[in-house]
Amino acid sequence: MRFTLRSATLGRPDASALADVDLEVAPGEILTVVGPSGCGKSTLLRTLAGLLPPLAGEISQDDHPLVGPAADRALVFQEDALLPWRTLRANVELPLAIQGLPRRQRGEQADAWLDRVGLADRARQLPHRVSGGQRQRAQLARALAARPRAVLMDEPFGALDAQTRAGMQDLLVEVLRGTGATVVFVTHDVDEALFLGDRVALLGSGRLTAVRDVPRPRDRAAHDDPARGALRRDVLTSLST
Repeated sequence: MRFTLRSATLGRPDASALADVDLEVAPGEILTVVGPSGCGKSTLLRTLAGLLPPLAGEISQDDHPLVGPAADRALVFQEDALLPWRTLRANVELPLAIQGLPRRQRGEQADAWLDRVGLADRARQLPHRVSGGQRQRAQLARALAARPRAVLMDEPFGALDAQTRAGMQDLLVEVLRGTGATVVFVTHDVDEALFLGDRVALLGSGRLTAVRDVPRPRDRAAHDDPARGALRRDVLTSLST
């Protein structure tokens, strides 16, 4: 899925958050979005999800106006948003049931996704019986089970400890491989943005200030890479101004 924003003003009628946004998100890329609190990151995400119409300008999906929520765009929050009375398996089945898949088929697909995120042995547990990291794994499985063409992620790993967070980042990259899904990932964490993103978008002072390509290959150990170090300094400087 391709997203295109042209001279877009985003927010609510009584309080715009971002103005004059020109941005294109390419099909299949991971675009990470960073910026200080209150800069409009979540507003951008909710606009792409179809939950907030633009106040001005144009927003399109595959060259067609983006109007309202749609099943081919999945939204993932920092809070896992799992239904507490449903098992992990039943939570992952939910979007498949909405799509009208037969019970047996959606059960098989849910089991396959839970296995893929390492939760095959937790399928029949209720959310409160598993850890925060496991709930986020289940939320990721639920989001991807319906095969969305775009996944919009609002700081999904922000509440996790450092080790669990790193594991979730690795898992996200692994499970996205081969899906072709376009991902827009909001984060406060610069290192997370540079590890996950093919490009990183910088927001500040109510504007999109820059979009930078991220050096590849994706490697946690590449701390000494001059290009990555320069980009990290550039992003941190942008956030501090």
